[in-house]
Amino acid sequence: MKTISRPATVLDRPVGQWLSNLRRPGALDGHPDWKAALKAVDEDWNPAWPAEWQRHYAALRELVRDEEGRAEVLPGFTVHGMDIGKWLVRQRTPKVWDALTGGQRERLEQLGITPLPRESETPAKASRGGSDAFERGVTALAQYKDRTGSVKVPRAHEETVVVDGAEHLVKLGVFLSNNRSRRGKLTAERLAALAALGLEWAAAA
Repeated sequence: MKTISRPATVLDRPVGQWLSNLRRPGALDGHPDWKAALKAVDEDWNPAWPAEWQRHYAALRELVRDEEGRAEVLPGFTVHGMDIGKWLVRQRTPKVWDALTGGQRERLEQLGITPLPRESETPAKASRGGSDAFERGVTALAQYKDRTGSVKVPRAHEETVVVDGAEHLVKLGVFLSNNRSRRGKLTAERLAALAALGLEWAAAA
């Protein structure tokens, strides 16, 4: 059943809406046979957690069904409009993992999914001027260049990168603007890293 979304139809029948109606409290009172039939199709057809979470989990389960060991599902891997990789990274962060119910954690663990080490959250909390923030900026620029073939980045552009299994949103345009304005204070190592990616102002400095 894969937790069908509400707008879904099958043979022009509003199956998604029908299932949504059946999930309402008391909707199956007096119909134990219906309840048993639905559970036989999918044990989690009416989960105790949000149906949206279950839809993402069901898509992930299908993706890794034939994999040996834990499969790598990276951000950007989309199924039916859902970014399963991005969702998975979020579930593995200790803050989100701790907020999941026992049933949710159990289902993820059955797929070999475990939470990220708690120390992996530290880079996200590093100061903007720290080395971790600079390295993420360089990583984001390299990723942007690989995708677009250019290092001309609009000031408002933001780039999502994954470092050590954790997802980070880098304000790439601001990062480049700030470093260019204070290029005279950058170390030779940082200037070299930026110049290697094709930034002429870094090479000139």
